[in-house]
Amino acid sequence: MLKRQTEGAVVCPSCGRLVGVRDERCYNCGRWNPGLWGFAPLLRRLGNDLGFVSLIIGGCSVLYAVTLLLSGAGAFTMNGLMEILSPTTLPVLQFGASGSVPVYTLGRWWTILSAGWLHGGLLHILFNMLWVRQLAPAAAEIYGPGRTVIIYTVAGACGFLLSSSAWLIPGFSGAGLTLGASASIFGLLGALVCYGRKGVSSAMTSQVISYAVVLFVFGFVMPGVDNFAHAGGFAGGYLAALVLNPLRPERQEHLLGGLVCLVLVALSVVASLLTPIPAWIFGG
Repeated sequence: MLKRQTEGAVVCPSCGRLVGVRDERCYNCGRWNPGLWGFAPLLRRLGNDLGFVSLIIGGCSVLYAVTLLLSGAGAFTMNGLMEILSPTTLPVLQFGASGSVPVYTLGRWWTILSAGWLHGGLLHILFNMLWVRQLAPAAAEIYGPGRTVIIYTVAGACGFLLSSSAWLIPGFSGAGLTLGASASIFGLLGALVCYGRKGVSSAMTSQVISYAVVLFVFGFVMPGVDNFAHAGGFAGGYLAALVLNPLRPERQEHLLGGLVCLVLVALSVVASLLTPIPAWIFGG
């Protein structure tokens, strides 16, 4: 079942046409090594997203559970509905929460990559993972798994960069500490809007825009929501999708780019853990 295929035909990951498993290049879209060394059928069993949705949900859940455990009794201090089982400040800082304090005060600039995999409460992670489950497979169907990972990562980084830097804009303050997958989720919305605006599906564009409007309004109604991260994520996702062009098939370098993005995210979490938090930040 898990054996490498060495003969016969496979489906090209980029264009969906049948090609020989040993073909050097797809005759239809020009993709190099469409058989992926015989592992293409095995990878396709992971779905159109190659398991990216499961990776997001699993990774975010593990990090949330660890930060919750490290918070001890402090995780049970509840000041509102969105703070049910909320990790305390120190663990989320240690694992890579972003914001103006980590980025500018502590110099932890890489946290714009790690913060999107951390969450501040049970309902926070639950709602975000439901949206990931809804939007990421649709994006992977259109853009392919590699480009979806790139869009997701770039959108999150843009969202947290804008939120962390908003204090530089007169009259705005941004977020001192921010985290959560919503910046990347808005990036997926931006990518789907970009696809629809190319004249492919006006119905889908209307639906996605309605999703975005509802979420933006929700962000202004609910306290503690990082609207700068949402806006930056949407813009970052839209621009990344524009550059990656959904009307062209995914190429092998897109998969490589997606892998690089995941490695950078993992390294950002490691860098956060290896960089001590100065005691004075908590008044110590």
